[in-house]
Amino acid sequence: MEEVMVLSFWPSPFAMRVQIGLEEKGVRYEYQEENVMVNKSDLLLRTNPVFKKVPVLIHKGNPICESLIILQYIDEAWPTSQPFLPSDLYDHALARFWADFIDKKIFDAGSRIVRSKWDALEEAKRDMVENLEHLEGALKQMLKGGPYFGGEEFGFLDIALIPFAPWFHTHEIIGNFKLPFETRFPLLHAWVTKCMERESVQKIVPTPERFLELALQLRKKFVVD
Repeated sequence: MEEVMVLSFWPSPFAMRVQIGLEEKGVRYEYQEENVMVNKSDLLLRTNPVFKKVPVLIHKGNPICESLIILQYIDEAWPTSQPFLPSDLYDHALARFWADFIDKKIFDAGSRIVRSKWDALEEAKRDMVENLEHLEGALKQMLKGGPYFGGEEFGFLDIALIPFAPWFHTHEIIGNFKLPFETRFPLLHAWVTKCMERESVQKIVPTPERFLELALQLRKKFVVD
């Protein structure tokens, strides 16, 4: 069996992408947990000396870094009848654009909700709602009659976004507000429900309560009252 290893940290949505991708392809792999908040292993520092962060996919002794790059690598290294990325050039570009949007906007707003207070927290909450509004519009454009981004098949953009979904509960609790999924983002609401039914997602994505517990610990440690 070919060597496949994933260096991961359980709450990282970026690391979860890699595991979900491998699960969807049916690839067996070795998992190594990296508690990056306490200590980074020698293996992590050797395989990702530039950024020194997870996730890292090690395949045949070669390290691949950055989650979206890894996800495309998985798609091409283990080709199946249903690739993650669409063959149509425009649809392919759309998927990459919105995946980049998730990394730059959804992650940023969520991180600021967890670590901010007062005016900065209110701004982060507004940004999160605005960002989700953009994704609702993208999903409406890309559904093509199916339940997923891109139509009937669970693919690249679905894998890129779904690991962030359990964090939304944490954002609501910490921010003391309600993300209006059912009223303003009904397509995203249905999409999350559908994705959470997939075996790969259920296996990899922890419960929202675990994220909340971690976030409250981080706020207690880093956010000054």
